[in-house]
Amino acid sequence: MPVPEAPPLRLLRLRLTDFRSYPAFEARFAGRIVAIAGPNGVGKTNLLEAISLLGPGRGLRGARAGEIGRRPPGGGAARPWVAWGAFDGPDGPAEIGTGTTAEAGDAARRKYTLDGEPAKSQAELARRAGAVWLTPQMDRLFQDGASGRRRFLDRLVWALEPGHAREVAAHDTAMSGRNRLLAEGRRDAAWLAALEDAMARHAVAAVAARRALAIRLNALLAAGTATGAFPAARIDLACPIAAALAEAPALAVEERLRADLAAGRGRDAAAGGAQMGAHRTDMTLVHLPKGQPAELCSTGEQKALLVSTVLAHAALIGAARGFAPLLLLDEVAAHLDQGRREALYAALAGLPAQVFLTGTEPDIFAPLQGIAETFRATPEGLAAV
Repeated sequence: MPVPEAPPLRLLRLRLTDFRSYPAFEARFAGRIVAIAGPNGVGKTNLLEAISLLGPGRGLRGARAGEIGRRPPGGGAARPWVAWGAFDGPDGPAEIGTGTTAEAGDAARRKYTLDGEPAKSQAELARRAGAVWLTPQMDRLFQDGASGRRRFLDRLVWALEPGHAREVAAHDTAMSGRNRLLAEGRRDAAWLAALEDAMARHAVAAVAARRALAIRLNALLAAGTATGAFPAARIDLACPIAAALAEAPALAVEERLRADLAAGRGRDAAAGGAQMGAHRTDMTLVHLPKGQPAELCSTGEQKALLVSTVLAHAALIGAARGFAPLLLLDEVAAHLDQGRREALYAALAGLPAQVFLTGTEPDIFAPLQGIAETFRATPEGLAAV
């Protein structure tokens, strides 16, 4: 008998308390494609941000926990906030919550729950839910600094390797400790060596995961089977560690990085930070039909390349992990021409992922009539259309 397919990941219910513009909010979702229309300023992006925070990381705005809570009229400190979602997926139902409390010292620190109990780690959450997103702010991804591109890449990796967040965090913690020692002029050789050992181990693990994701995703992007009419793309990593991993075993790359960090202590002290490590990875996308890097493409072509990447990623993760991450597409259709918009909707209809779309005008979602669950957004919440 054929093995039944695992059920796809679905967000069934979202509840918010004092989150951004919402004193209280609750909605249920039944559709695989959810389209939310409404004028600017009513909180559409806030809803996508809340969904994005139910997985690992700092969400689609990259905000700190203390910045998210609703502020009372007339000003004042941000209130404690909660975002909670009920999911269904391959491993059955799951309830994930995150937010802050009013306890002293906790206002800027997020807590997580899984099925009503404290979550052990963000990696544990990532095994049950995850999201990838495109926002209007990402239109400048290839003009701004490397950190935004690295965060975009890491979100793609987290969906495939939930432990990747732990490797990146461990690398950054060791690097911060080393930077502090060097800035203070403390040359404790044993302590520095221990921090550099941790940096090297976690840097190689993190970059290896990024490289593995790029290789697998590039194969799917080149085939074009998951991206419909969107252009084929290729991810290129600008990273000495990634280049070294292409030529030598991971243990040899670790040893070389460990030695380079020890030799570069004086340089790094003068520079105010480590010049080598996982934090130096950069990436670009190449428009394969044109053979042109994304930064030299038009804004519309860059958006098309990002859409192509996200669609291929959803298909890749669905095949590898049994469920595709939620796709959060904020105002994405408004930045595509008619042909690409139709291509996007056709591609979304064929994906295994649940998709949340926002737009200012309901008419932009007209081609999805009968396919998408459609809502009208107001400052008070969502109304079914």
